[in-house]
Amino acid sequence: MKILVALSGGVDSAVSAKILKDAGYEIEGCYMKLHGRDDYHAKNIEKVQDVGNFLEIKTHILDLCDDFKREVFEPFLQTYKVGKTPNPCALCNRTIKFGKFLDFARSKGCDKIATGHYAKIENNLIKSAVDLSKDQSYFLANIEPRVIPNIVFPLGNMLKKDVKKFAASFPELEKISKSSESNEICFVENTYIDVLREFYKTETPGIVRNLQGEIVGKHNGYMNFTVGKRRGFDVFGAHEPHYVVKIDAKKNEIVVGSKADLDKNEFETQNFNTFLNIDEILKMDEIYVKIRYRSVKIACKIEISLNDNLNNESLTDKNLNFENSDFLNNQDLKAKIILKTPANGVASGQLAVFYDKSDHVIASGFIA
Repeated sequence: MKILVALSGGVDSAVSAKILKDAGYEIEGCYMKLHGRDDYHAKNIEKVQDVGNFLEIKTHILDLCDDFKREVFEPFLQTYKVGKTPNPCALCNRTIKFGKFLDFARSKGCDKIATGHYAKIENNLIKSAVDLSKDQSYFLANIEPRVIPNIVFPLGNMLKKDVKKFAASFPELEKISKSSESNEICFVENTYIDVLREFYKTETPGIVRNLQGEIVGKHNGYMNFTVGKRRGFDVFGAHEPHYVVKIDAKKNEIVVGSKADLDKNEFETQNFNTFLNIDEILKMDEIYVKIRYRSVKIACKIEISLNDNLNNESLTDKNLNFENSDFLNNQDLKAKIILKTPANGVASGQLAVFYDKSDHVIASGFIA
């Protein structure tokens, strides 16, 4: 079997390649250029070439900058512009790392692709990694279900400390084993607002309202805020913390309230991406959702329906049978999520990821 390994210049991808090579697979490596930070790429490509020389494998450089700009970066900008919270990694994994990269692998005669993500594949489903502190199943939950048979995650059963220890045991990988962690968002060098300033006038003074609609303060531009943020704006005469609970991008206004005002008992998602037959999901006794990468899973109930452009009928096992629902795709579906306990800081634009009781990813959807 021939596998193309995504090499980033970091320890995780290097160890993934080493593990697969030692297991007897025919492997090649590939570095993806996703943005225009040339200095960033130069140092990483050098590391990738060093790994390739150590493993005696062929390495490729795949320029996906145009695709990344169209599929990930521009939606990132647009999402902030309308006052929502984007998840660029979820978009990138679907369209780039497990989309265009897989296409490239096939063009090179490879059967599968491998990455250094901390996740597992079990029963043709993505599953949380053994190292829960590094688990990346959340970010992988938006990929197309059909690509899962073509993916390998060599680090799914390893702890991060053991990955570093393994790399350090080889002189050729010792330097990489000591390198610092990469940024969560690769094109953000410092903060997201620094990126936005290059394209938008982010420092535009506006007003702060309370939940009753009264003007209670001022801010310096709505793009500086996401739902749940508690600093950076002024509330006149405030004696207790206030949190952003809503953003009105058209009016350049933010609405603030108490921490309790952030609690939600239900929300809706768009582009509901399912890894199991819908009928199976609807009949599950236990479903859990994560509304952010670092959030705790919350027990929930899911009500699935077709998007408004198709029809408005709720999909339940009482009125429709979805055993033959393969004709649907994630653009067709939306879902209402009813939480067993309130969630704090549910933000429009973020990804909600759904798990079964065994930590398998069964679905995802972007919060409406």
